[in-house]
Amino acid sequence: MLKRLKKKKTEVRALGQYVTLSANKARRVIDQIRGRSYEETLMILELMPYRACYPIFKLVYSAAANASYDLGSDEANLRIIKAQVNEGTNVKKFKPRARGRSYAIKRTTCHITIVVKDISLDEYEEIDSLKNPRWEKKTMVYHNVYSSGVVWDKK
Repeated sequence: MLKRLKKKKTEVRALGQYVTLSANKARRVIDQIRGRSYEETLMILELMPYRACYPIFKLVYSAAANASYDLGSDEANLRIIKAQVNEGTNVKKFKPRARGRSYAIKRTTCHITIVVKDISLDEYEEIDSLKNPRWEKKTMVYHNVYSSGVVWDKK
């Protein structure tokens, strides 16, 4: 009997877009948590004194909730395998100054992606290749609209 290997889903991600934070300041925190376990990451983020820790903490927590919902995995088996920060758009505001002039204020944003992997799950599963053949014949039935018995009103 022929067997095939199918890749199972073992990774789940959480994406935070337009976080009002500089990308460089977020990268400083992200570099500390990349490759660590979920529980160790939460302890690190709670103890670091940076403002970027709170939105990253919420994203890591959200990624773990996604993993428990989608994969049914335990939090002790989760590991952060990918964490990246990309620059977002700049929010531009104008502040009034003396003599009727204005001063531009630019708030930078960033997009943060956290990917969590369950290390207890196997990555591949065996499937029976004869159960689901790709060459299965399908019969298409085309219905004639005009002979289906529907009366068409033309006004």
